[in-house]
Amino acid sequence: MSGPKVFADGKVKAWVHGVALEEAAMEQLLQSSRLPFLHHWIAAMPDVHWGRGATIGSVIPLKGAIVPAAVGVDIGCGMMAVKTSLRASDLPSDLRGIRAQIERDVPHGKSFGRYDRGSHSREIPKEVMNTWMELKPGFERILECHPDAVREANTYRHLGTLGGGNHFLEICLDENQDVWVMLHSGSRGVGNRIGTYFIEKAREAMQKKGLETPNRELAWFEEGSQMFEDYWHALSWGQEFARRNREIMMSRTLDALRRSQGIPPFEARLEAVNCHHNYASREVHFGEEVYVTRKGAVRAGEGELGIIPGSMGAKSFIVRGRGNPDSFHSCSHGAGRAMSRKKAREHFGLEDHLKATEGVECRKDLGVIDETPGAYKPIEKVMQAQSDLVETVHTLKQVLCVKG
Repeated sequence: MSGPKVFADGKVKAWVHGVALEEAAMEQLLQSSRLPFLHHWIAAMPDVHWGRGATIGSVIPLKGAIVPAAVGVDIGCGMMAVKTSLRASDLPSDLRGIRAQIERDVPHGKSFGRYDRGSHSREIPKEVMNTWMELKPGFERILECHPDAVREANTYRHLGTLGGGNHFLEICLDENQDVWVMLHSGSRGVGNRIGTYFIEKAREAMQKKGLETPNRELAWFEEGSQMFEDYWHALSWGQEFARRNREIMMSRTLDALRRSQGIPPFEARLEAVNCHHNYASREVHFGEEVYVTRKGAVRAGEGELGIIPGSMGAKSFIVRGRGNPDSFHSCSHGAGRAMSRKKAREHFGLEDHLKATEGVECRKDLGVIDETPGAYKPIEKVMQAQSDLVETVHTLKQVLCVKG
C-alpha cells in the first residue's frame, strides 16, 4: 500500500504504510507543522526518523522564509551513480585488490593529528585545485561577510574526499549484471561549518525580535533580509561544493578501477545520476513559488532520475519520479535508520555484521557496527510505501563497499 497517512488536520502527510514512524520523529514533524510560513503541509518520506533540529526524511515548503535546521549541517549531501560497460564476469572473484586501490586513491574517514587521513593532507591533486579555483570566488564572498562561519574550515583539502559515518563508495551489479559505481557524500567540513553557523544566527535573530518558534532549532530567516540573502548564497555554494566533491570522487574511483589488476578497458557514464538529498531550492508548488527544504529526501519530479540506497548489505534503486504533487515532487533518500548509532552498537555484534554483509567486500570490524544493515529499515518496505512517488528503473546490489 502506498499513499500518505494524514496527521495534524492535514498539516503532515507521511508515506509510512508498512514502515515504522517513531514517536520522536512524529513529535518533530508536528512541531515543524506549526511554522507560520508553511505552504500547505509537510511531506514525510518512508525513511523518516528523528534528526537533530528537524526530522530526517522531511520535505518542508515555506513561503517567504527558510529554516536552516530544515536543511541541516550536511549541506548538499547526496548520491552519484554511474553505469559502466563492465559486466559481472569482468570482475575478479576476489575484490580485495580493487577495494584497496580505491581506498588508496580516495581519502576517507577521519584521524586526528598533524595529517587527517580523510583529507588531502600533503600533495593536492591537480583536478582538485582546478575545481577549487572555480569555487573559490563564492567562498571568498562568504568569508568576507561571515568570516567566523568558514575561516578555519577545510576547503580544498576535503574536496574529492568521502568522510565517514553513513557515507560510502560502492561497486554494484544491476538486474542485468552490469557494473555500476555509486557513492554517497556531501560538502564535508566546510558545509558543516556553514550549516552550524547559520542555524545559530537564525536563533539569535529570532531572540532579538522576541519571536517564538515551535522549538529553538526551528528558527528562520525571512525573505528580503540580509541574513536570508547571505544564508542562501552560502547554502547554494555548499550545495555546489558537494556536487563537485562527488564528481571528483567518481572520477578518481573509476580511474582506480581501471588501474586494478585484471579489469579490462571499459566505458563509463553510460547512465549517470547526481542528486542532493540535504538541500533547499526555489520551486513552484500548487501555483505559488516557495522555498522547499529537503532533509533526507530526493526531488522526484515527473521523469527525474534519483537514487535510493539501502544499507551496506541491501539493495539500492535508481528511480524515476512520478511528480506526485502531494509530496512536493519528493521521495525517500534511503532506507532510514531503525535505531540510533548507540543502540545499534549495543544491539549488534561482529557475528551479526558478518552475516548481514556476506558476499560484500567491505569492512568487517566493530568500527562500522552502527552502519550494519539491521540498524536500518527494510529497503523493500520503504520502496513499497512510496510506489506512488517513484518507479524503479534499476535495482542494484553492492559487491564492494568502502566506508571511512
